[in-house]
Amino acid sequence: MVRKPTVAISHLGCEKNRVDTEHMLGLLVKAGYQVDANEELADYVIVNTCSFIEDARRESVRTLVELAEADKKIVIAGCLAQHFQSELLDEIPEAVALVGTGDYHRIVNVIERAEAGERIKAVSSEPTYIADETVPRYRTTNEGVAYVRVAEGCNYRCAFCIIPHLRGDQRSRPIESIVAEAHQLAAEGVQELVLISQITTNYGIDIYGKPKLAELLRALGNVDVPWIRMHYAYPTGLTPEVIEAIRETPNVLPYLDLPLQHSHPEILRAMNRPWQGRVNDDIIENLKAALPNAVLRTTFIVGFPGETDAHFEHLKAFVKRHEFDHVGVFTFSAETGTPAATLPNQVEPTVMHQRREDLMLTQQEISFRRNQAQIGQVVDVLIEQEHPGQGECIGRSARFAPDVDGLVYVKGAPSLAQIVPVRIDGADTYDLFGSVVSNNAAALTKTPARVSL
Repeated sequence: MVRKPTVAISHLGCEKNRVDTEHMLGLLVKAGYQVDANEELADYVIVNTCSFIEDARRESVRTLVELAEADKKIVIAGCLAQHFQSELLDEIPEAVALVGTGDYHRIVNVIERAEAGERIKAVSSEPTYIADETVPRYRTTNEGVAYVRVAEGCNYRCAFCIIPHLRGDQRSRPIESIVAEAHQLAAEGVQELVLISQITTNYGIDIYGKPKLAELLRALGNVDVPWIRMHYAYPTGLTPEVIEAIRETPNVLPYLDLPLQHSHPEILRAMNRPWQGRVNDDIIENLKAALPNAVLRTTFIVGFPGETDAHFEHLKAFVKRHEFDHVGVFTFSAETGTPAATLPNQVEPTVMHQRREDLMLTQQEISFRRNQAQIGQVVDVLIEQEHPGQGECIGRSARFAPDVDGLVYVKGAPSLAQIVPVRIDGADTYDLFGSVVSNNAAALTKTPARVSL
C-alpha cells in the first residue's frame, strides 16, 4: 500500500477561519491522511491564512516565509489565497497550491493532485460554498466549546471592510442543518456553542426572505447544551422578537456582541455602516432596558479618515456613558480595494495609536469596576485548562467569551469541560479569581444563572 503523505495545518485568523480549518482536517482524516500537529514532520503544511487587515497579512506572510525557508511543501488556503490569487504562486515557489475561502472542501483533491506533480489554483472567483453538518470536522478548540457557523459572507459594503471580496455574499444554512450539528456537538460533550457569521442578526434573510434568528435560537433551546452564545449581533437586528427569544430560551446567554465601530453619526455615515449614523444612546439604552442582565461587548475603530478630535471625544464619552463590559479597539487599516483607503483626511498613525491607547485606558477603568462587582458572587465557570500539580484550573464564566474576553482562575481541581460553581474572591481589569464551592454551598449563595451575569 502506498503511504499517503502526512499533513499539518497552521491556522491563522478568526473563528470563521477556524471552522474552515476543522473541516479540512476532518476531510483529510476521513480520506486516510495522517494529520500531525508537528509541522517539521509533515510532508505538506496547509496554512489557513488571514487577510482582513495589514497586521494579519504580515503574520500570514511571515508564517509562509518561515515554512518556505524550512523547505516545506506549502498549501496556501483561506483569505490570503482568495485576496492575492494572481501573485502568490509566483512569489512563493514552495507553494504547491492555493485554496480559496469557498474551496476548502476540495482539500483532499488538491493534495492528491499535488502528489501527482501538479501545481493547483483552487480558488473560486466568487465564494458560494458553506459546509453543513454532513461534512467531516475535527475540532481544534478545547473539548468544552465549539463554534457553529450559521452563515457565511456579507451583503453589506462598509467602506473599510474587504470581507465581502474575500468571503462573498451572505449564504445561510437552514435551521434544521444548524440544529442537527448542535445535537452532534452536544453528544460529544460540548458545553458551549458559539454562533458565528459575519452578521448573525441577518441570519436566514437570504434563504427565508427575512431574518430568522429568533426562530433559530428557539430551536437551539431544545439542544442539550448549557450555554449558547452569539457573536456579531448588529444592534438594529436585535428586534423585539430576537430579544424575546433570548429572554425565553434558558440556554441562550444574554451576551450581546455589538460591532458598533464608532458612535459619531458623521463617522458612521462615512463608514457606510448599515444604520448610517443611527447608533445613538437610545439604541443602547433600549437594549439595556429589554435585557437588564445582558453582558455587552463591542469593538471600535479609531483613526478612520476624517475622524477629528471632536469625533474621538464623542466616542470616548459614549464609552464612558454606557460602560460596556468588554471593548476591543482597533486602529484604522487602509485596505486596498475598499473606498476608505482613498478617502481624504487620512489620520496620522501616531494619532491613531494614541487614540487607541486613550480609549483602552478609559475602558480598563470600567472593566475593572465591573469585575470588582463580581467579588463575593458564586458564578458558573466552564473549566478549560487544568494544573493538577498546582491544585488550580482555568475557565470562563458566562460573562466571558472564548479568546476575546477574560478568564477565571480557580482554586480546586474539577474535571475539564465541566461547568462548576465558583466563588469569586478577587478581580483585576480583565480576569477573575476564585475557588470551587460545593453544590450545597452554591445553592445557598448563588444568584440564578441568568441574573448573575
